[in-house]
Amino acid sequence: MKKGTSTVRSKLASLLWLVAVVCALFLAVGALLVALKANQDNAIVSFVLDVADRLDLGVFSRDQGIFTFSGKNAATKDALVNWGIAAIAYLVVGKVLDRVIRP
Repeated sequence: MKKGTSTVRSKLASLLWLVAVVCALFLAVGALLVALKANQDNAIVSFVLDVADRLDLGVFSRDQGIFTFSGKNAATKDALVNWGIAAIAYLVVGKVLDRVIRP
């Protein structure tokens, strides 16, 4: 294999891993902000929660995700569990893609 191709594959693998880590970070921080009942009128909190809502792909939604809880602190449990699973999924898929693409 040519050195140039190997370098491109390595950089692409690193980029995909970085994207997966950033996505997982947004989901984890979003779940933490929900758990801490952060002020959602704050621009930064709102931004993080909006990005996390988009990254959950609907499958891991905090409203209609894989797991839905009821009762006291249901919204917090929904966010922690569903977004936590989504963060782990992003990391697993990112690492698998990294290993497949990297020479």
